[in-house]
Amino acid sequence: MVSLNASTEPQGDLGPQPWLAAAATRAVMAALTVDGADVRFVGGCVRDALAKRPVGDIDIATPDMPERVIELLEQAGIKAVPTGLKHGTVTAVADGTPFEVTTLRRDTETDGRHTKVAFTDDWVADAERRDFTINAMSASPSGAVYDYNDGIADLAHGRVRFIGRAESRIEEDYLRILRFFRFYGAYGRPPIDREALAACRLHAQDIQRLSAERIRVEFLKILLVPDPADILIHMKGTGVLDMIVSEAAEIPCLRMLNWLETRAINVKGVEPDAIRRLAALIGADEAEAAAVGVAERLKLSNAERTRLIDMAAPTITVDANLDEDEATRALRRIGTERTRDLGLLSWARELTRQARLERGRTGTYIALMELCANWSPPVFPLNGEDVLALGIDPGPDVGQLLEKVEEWWENGGYRASRQQCLDRLFREAEAIK
Repeated sequence: MVSLNASTEPQGDLGPQPWLAAAATRAVMAALTVDGADVRFVGGCVRDALAKRPVGDIDIATPDMPERVIELLEQAGIKAVPTGLKHGTVTAVADGTPFEVTTLRRDTETDGRHTKVAFTDDWVADAERRDFTINAMSASPSGAVYDYNDGIADLAHGRVRFIGRAESRIEEDYLRILRFFRFYGAYGRPPIDREALAACRLHAQDIQRLSAERIRVEFLKILLVPDPADILIHMKGTGVLDMIVSEAAEIPCLRMLNWLETRAINVKGVEPDAIRRLAALIGADEAEAAAVGVAERLKLSNAERTRLIDMAAPTITVDANLDEDEATRALRRIGTERTRDLGLLSWARELTRQARLERGRTGTYIALMELCANWSPPVFPLNGEDVLALGIDPGPDVGQLLEKVEEWWENGGYRASRQQCLDRLFREAEAIK
């Protein structure tokens, strides 16, 4: 593969960065460069710093072998964890902050799922084994940026491009199909790269060769990009979406849900949620079976599976028809998270059918979201000891009496005092004696 810009000189600068100046970062870089090695920051931290976005994980590359990396870190009193020695990766932990340190590599063998690598000291070779131009930049400890594939320009113009031929890069790792859509959703601007789309279409069925775990991680990240509906339309057009979630029949509902979560309202607790967005995609026909199929295919956790099925085929209705007492009963019975989920999905589905709702109905949905944000569940003031004190023998009657009084207390809006609940319990107990 021929580099587009094989200059060995820096092409940019990160400028002042808090993470660059942090004591932990300086300590790790000082340890790794003690012998004068050319050690650089790579990947996402460089990309996001240039894009003026928050920097999360800090990845570092070095020409030194993993064993030498461990030695250098330990000599400096920094914890070294051999997290992936076969692929040259050591995790340095300084002041509680992890830094992934990887030896420069080049690919020697790929099959679309796994890669065998050889270590190198060639920064260009290491850059060109990466997926996209915007992910292949590196930066010195002082912030000087090295860019061998025009990543700086692509990032500035919202271009998400594979390094070299898109088809060849996808054949090395089929997960790059999903990564292309995720990075386009996060960093791209139209027009989308047509060569990349064609390569994704050509290899759509090869996604099935990937593990469910790898697919799940990428797909849930795709659902959290700023406008996931637009990305899923591209995925649908290439046949990629059908390989992952063939049940995705409600992209318009996802679009409305995304609007509600991110732009329409500002209520605590209402924020983007991947499982909720996945539920929005599932059509009403045989929704429970569809949700079960999606959960199994993506190998969702038990909690995620239960939540997805409950949202796709709810056993309780939460929408703008609820009055305040009904809403508070729903909150106490099923909790704020489930009430919020079902309310937002109901709202999004209404907006899919009718883009503009009456002001009163919109206000009711907002009130429901605010109720979820501020809800403090009332505590039922009685327990089993109160029943036994009335001479009721231990057994099923105890629970049944408590349920009757609790239902009465709930239907009254939780207003009855403990004494009023005791009086009601006494009357219920007398009725069964």
